[in-house]
Amino acid sequence: MIVMILTNQGFETEYFRLKLKMDLQEQLKNLFPDHIKEDVVPSEQASGVWMQDDPIVCKYEKRKGKPITILEGYTGAVEDFKALAKELKQKLSVGGSFKDDKIIIQGDYRDKIMEMLKDKGFNVKRVGG
Repeated sequence: MIVMILTNQGFETEYFRLKLKMDLQEQLKNLFPDHIKEDVVPSEQASGVWMQDDPIVCKYEKRKGKPITILEGYTGAVEDFKALAKELKQKLSVGGSFKDDKIIIQGDYRDKIMEMLKDKGFNVKRVGG
């Protein structure tokens, strides 16, 4: 506690002030004094992305004579889809981008990508060739 003495028209008044920044653990301890702290083991989810029922569409195109693989149809959060794109690019050691709710991977990696997504628990639909 901090004690402050203020003078207001000749009268001294004491104000007691609690700490401004009490950390979260102390606040929880004050709110729930009988709580027993337990270690929480995180659940085993493949990459922390949201799983969906609809299939992700995996298709092949050629742009400017170069092959690309396009993934679309993910209905979860945009950040999760971006994280999935980053993970796929790193595992395949290829370039790519995320545009207009689509993952664009340089090269024809449909089979590898479909296998990786199925291992994560996604439904994948192959479109074209």
